Amino acid sequence: MELKRVVVTGIGAVTPLGNTAAETWQNMLNGVSGAAPITHFDASKFKAQFACEVKNFDPEQFIDKKEARKMDPYCQYALAAATMAVDDSAMDLEQVDKNRVGVIFGVGIGGMKTYEEEVTAYAKTADTIGPKFNPFFVPKMIADICAGHISIKYGFHGPNYITSSACASSTNALADAFNLIRLGKADVVVSGGAEAAITAAGVGGFTAMKALSTRNEEPQKASRPFSASRDGFVMAEGSAVLVLEELEHAKARGAKIYAEMAGAGMSADAHHITASHPEGLGAKLVMENALEDAGMKPAEIDYINVHGTSTPVGDISECKAILDVFGQHAYELNISSTKSMTGHLLGAAGAIEAMASVMAVKEDIVPPTINHEDGDEDPEIDYKLNFTFGQAQKRPVRAALSNTFGFGGHNACVIFKKYAG
Repeated sequence: MELKRVVVTGIGAVTPLGNTAAETWQNMLNGVSGAAPITHFDASKFKAQFACEVKNFDPEQFIDKKEARKMDPYCQYALAAATMAVDDSAMDLEQVDKNRVGVIFGVGIGGMKTYEEEVTAYAKTADTIGPKFNPFFVPKMIADICAGHISIKYGFHGPNYITSSACASSTNALADAFNLIRLGKADVVVSGGAEAAITAAGVGGFTAMKALSTRNEEPQKASRPFSASRDGFVMAEGSAVLVLEELEHAKARGAKIYAEMAGAGMSADAHHITASHPEGLGAKLVMENALEDAGMKPAEIDYINVHGTSTPVGDISECKAILDVFGQHAYELNISSTKSMTGHLLGAAGAIEAMASVMAVKEDIVPPTINHEDGDEDPEIDYKLNFTFGQAQKRPVRAALSNTFGFGGHNACVIFKKYAG
């Protein structure tokens, strides 16, 4: 069976760097940090008091006010980003076969704010008035509901579900969407990720694990991948969405094409519930699997958008894996961690980083890794690698690879390349 080709025809985003894909991308190129003191709740007694929040977002630009109240913020972000991506794709919704349009999202946690509020309210009133829950509690909280809302809005009857593999969730979603289209099971899939876990429970839980940076005095400099002084990741929220489309279907309607999706890989560390394998064995395998799936050689990759969370162990193991896979070519690559600017969007991380990879391929420019300072070198990291420190770099980007690794040892990787007709 000959596999079909898959291209990207639409992009949408609501992120800590902007409430559109264009604003997010421009701020990435400008090296802007989305980190600031937390406003979603009183974090003054928490060890980590800052995060990368979505700012000035108005859900009513995309969702009826009454309906928006029935959605957790993560779902509002997802529906807004999906709306912008579908609009950007310029699909004729009267002509497209909606039975062959799917929605596949990656969500690591889901409606944490809703869950936290409902359970807290119950705990306060259980002894006096008994159990009292909002009838929308469950459909507002469950992680799959964002995909449901998107399909309901547009009447898309194709495959509809979420993937949940911690921080690899939305990369797994993109891989599933890619494979469904390649196999002829769908013509179009609206795919991405969404997350909104900047709550007391979310921040408190990750802080208790010692996963978060506590650089409260300078939050904008806290996410510093590949620097010796890195002390954890910065929590973030938002959504990014790609419209993936079968090539001939896109050409038939004269769609603009950002890039071609070339391959996807998956693997497991099988090592630890939270820590990556110290030698990067799972990371190495997932990149090899993605390259094999794409039918590409390591030397054909020009840019890697790394997982690069700014954690002490993870950054080192990913560098080891890159050197193992790419050998001498690793020194010809550009590498960057856009988490240095966006923070870590958890289940939505892969989607926003896929978006950055697609735009790097389209525009031949690599977004930077910010916050590295001279003299802050880790002896276990090879700084002959080009981490794109400080500012964006123009260069030909024939193909970009994007890594995501999740708690539980879940690894996923996708590759985008220039569309060559």
